[in-house]
Amino acid sequence: MQGINEVLFNFLHWIQGWVGSWGWSMVVFTIMIRLVLTPLDIKSRTSMRKTQKLQPQLTALQKKYANDKEKLNAKTAELYKKEHVNPLSSCLPLLLTWPILIAVFGAMRTAANRQILDQVSQILNNQQPTMEQWLWIKNLWMPDNMFYSALPDYNTLRIISQGEWQEWFNRFGGTLPAQLQSFSQEWINSLPADVLKNIPETLRTAVTTTGLTADCFAGDNLQGTILLIVEKMKLMDFYREGIAIIPGYTVPLLNWSVPHLYNGFLLLPILSAVSQIVMTKVMNGKQQPQPEGPGAGTGKFMQWFFPLFSLYICLGYSAAFALYWVAGNLVSMAQTFAINKYLDAKEQKAAPVAGEGSVK
Repeated sequence: MQGINEVLFNFLHWIQGWVGSWGWSMVVFTIMIRLVLTPLDIKSRTSMRKTQKLQPQLTALQKKYANDKEKLNAKTAELYKKEHVNPLSSCLPLLLTWPILIAVFGAMRTAANRQILDQVSQILNNQQPTMEQWLWIKNLWMPDNMFYSALPDYNTLRIISQGEWQEWFNRFGGTLPAQLQSFSQEWINSLPADVLKNIPETLRTAVTTTGLTADCFAGDNLQGTILLIVEKMKLMDFYREGIAIIPGYTVPLLNWSVPHLYNGFLLLPILSAVSQIVMTKVMNGKQQPQPEGPGAGTGKFMQWFFPLFSLYICLGYSAAFALYWVAGNLVSMAQTFAINKYLDAKEQKAAPVAGEGSVK
């Protein structure tokens, strides 16, 4: 899977070099991925239509053999066989898309992490970081959220893998920024108590002797090292100003505060939830009403679970991920309209079939 992630990342990087923007490269990348998956979507939707046409007969069988589960299963299998319908064929194409989507997510996460670490390097070298702007968003690699600074923070850095941190450290080739070469005991002891308690004593001793080394990014030392790096970044005037809280812009109950260099307006997280709702309605538009019963509420629950889940995820993840989610939903809706029109036209051209099987 790691190899596939790297291939997709290189492809994404190539698109970025072509369009000149990471944000628009995400949109182009999403469209391309969805086009690749179109044959699987057509196969899945075709199978779903066949199954839906049998729903009245399946419901009749369920009523007729409600007290004989063995007979019900046999008659159901007989009906499927007679109508040449495989009930699993609508699920298999969707299952095949999951490995692809996971690899795509991994490639986008790799892109985000590498860009964030490059920004960390610039900050530690006392340089203004080069931030990837996209429309209203100041830094595509931070959440589209007015309660997040556009500058990388601990919450963003701690989800970067150990391997990526070690790769970042190795890129310096022995020429670490001055900020990472010197850690005095006095400075470490002056750190806030909630920070200090999460920095192992062995790590404190090591960095005051040699500065950061490869061992600082290994094992239990990593999270403490990240805390030290964040505290070093806070020594830069523009970083302190960027993460400073705007007076009077705090949500008391939620403890949310607006930093000076806030990164967005929550538009992509909201769009992710709204587009998820609309996409669900569009994709279910051709489906027949589900019968009432003990499991009838499950479908309704899932219709609201995914939009709320997407809102929650996109509130805290990078704007690049939220952009991918929204673009994916919009492209999926467009695909659904196109596939439905294609299948409608195909059914109209086909010769009418006499009967759809009968319940015995």
